[in-house]
Amino acid sequence: MKLRSRLVSLSWMWFLLSVCQAQRATDDKPNIVLIMADDLGIGDLGCYGNDTIRTPNIDRLAAEGVKLSQHISAASLCTPSRTAFLTGRYPIRSGMVSDENTRVIHSLSVPAGLPLNETTFAAVAKKQGYSTALIGKWHQGLNSRYRSDHNHHPYNYGFDYFYGMPFSLFTPCWPDPSRDTELAISCRLWICVQLLAVTALTLTFGKLSCWFRVPWFVILLMILFTFLLCCVWYYSYTSGLYWDCILMREEEITEQPMKAERAGSIMMKEAVSFLERHREEPFLLFYSFLHVHVPCPTMENFIGTSKHGLYGDNVQEMDFFVGKLLDAIDNLGLRNHTVIYFTSDHGGQLESRLGHVQLGGWNGIYKGGKGMGGWEGGIHVPGLLRWPGKLPAGKVIEEPTSLMDIFPTVAALTGGTVPQDRVIDGQNLMPLLQGAVQHSEHEFLFHYCGVYLHAARWNPKDSQAVWKVHYVTPVFQPPGAQACYETKLCECSGEGVRYHDPPLLFDLSRDPSESTPLTGDTEPLYELVIKTVADAVQAHRKTIIPVQLQLGKELNEDRVWLKPCCGVFPFCLCDKEGNTSNLGP
Repeated sequence: MKLRSRLVSLSWMWFLLSVCQAQRATDDKPNIVLIMADDLGIGDLGCYGNDTIRTPNIDRLAAEGVKLSQHISAASLCTPSRTAFLTGRYPIRSGMVSDENTRVIHSLSVPAGLPLNETTFAAVAKKQGYSTALIGKWHQGLNSRYRSDHNHHPYNYGFDYFYGMPFSLFTPCWPDPSRDTELAISCRLWICVQLLAVTALTLTFGKLSCWFRVPWFVILLMILFTFLLCCVWYYSYTSGLYWDCILMREEEITEQPMKAERAGSIMMKEAVSFLERHREEPFLLFYSFLHVHVPCPTMENFIGTSKHGLYGDNVQEMDFFVGKLLDAIDNLGLRNHTVIYFTSDHGGQLESRLGHVQLGGWNGIYKGGKGMGGWEGGIHVPGLLRWPGKLPAGKVIEEPTSLMDIFPTVAALTGGTVPQDRVIDGQNLMPLLQGAVQHSEHEFLFHYCGVYLHAARWNPKDSQAVWKVHYVTPVFQPPGAQACYETKLCECSGEGVRYHDPPLLFDLSRDPSESTPLTGDTEPLYELVIKTVADAVQAHRKTIIPVQLQLGKELNEDRVWLKPCCGVFPFCLCDKEGNTSNLGP
């Protein structure tokens, strides 16, 4: 009897110990929510100095957490920047760059995409038992061999769940006043084509079986008419609206074309639903906003609410959705156990205009913008992190950090490890965020425009200086302008750039606007800095292993057979979302 009692006691102790260990393991693995805006200028946020656009929810993140004041993107355009963010590596290492003018995946009809041998932070977290989701913009490719192979779908990179836009917003996506009419016509036309095809097959079979005496030319004429009907329908839809402005849930197309102004509401509902489903287990949510990329589709409730036109309205709508996400985390009791990070993929686009009205972001005091490989305005982005009780509230870190740092930081938070068979350019941010170290691990950062290295920065650990060396800068047009208004996006090479020998030198700690280049006459350390950075660039280049360029001409050209279709090609228009009530105030 005593033995039995002792065994029962030992069993209970073992059970309680197991529960405690499981709880401790869960406590050591916080939930992670990564929020990325699209084309947001650092100067658009109140916490970074804007006093004319209302962003109270994003500002609350800054007040309750850590603000990174020198947070740098690895590229100034969407696709390569997001590649670096996902993998912790300069995009040139994975080939997600171009030696042409097209420096992003330019449609869903191209076979280009993030190579499958790349490891993302989602894959690292998933390996540690995390449930992972991407909601929003992907822009890392979709198909590679045929229209439904989904070779570059987020599923193949560690994400358990996906809802969002596999491509990116661009001008044709909104507004589209004819969408509902075309959906109705498409449905009826597809029924007509089916009836014609069935009739032609029936007549052909009947003719061969000697059941009917129908002339062959009638059957051929019917087949030809059906084929011409399909061709006319396909060629009437040459706009990217019908083939690239789509939404997917997991591997199913739900809207083609999408109703852009309601996409934000549906995405937020998907995010909240994901949080509710996985509240009892560790999760990683990458919430990738479509805001505030042109054409800035905005719900009616927010139009006219800002002092900066449609763009300002869109920023304020984005902030509203950030608030909804934060409220959901708090209401589910996850606040103290969730790390939240907010950033933008790169700077705002200065050339984006509607007539004479600015439709792109404001990059504050920083020169340049989206598409410019070296100037700060294209790569200097917001960086906010909140983890109550673990990260100090209201802290500002002036040290250089990078979007690439999120990959190793996620690995550290989840208990995972970064791959040892490749170069990882990011650094774990946690020691810097928690005050265990005072200086950034990034002594050097390199700034690319496509495959071309335009600039580099040096952050000496024994100095307050942040040296920036420019080897190549874009030629602004028209003369006297501060952006590339004639070409709409600055170029990386050729006649569209200016090569500097000797290079331009700035100390960002004294001249963050890069307004006055230093020379040997004005800076005693000029020769030392130029040589040190040149040596670092040379050493960095030796670590770059040549790979196939995904964004080059060979892989970044349209293939008709890769065009996504939610029906039977070419009758692809559909709306499976129906009427979705918005989340507006």
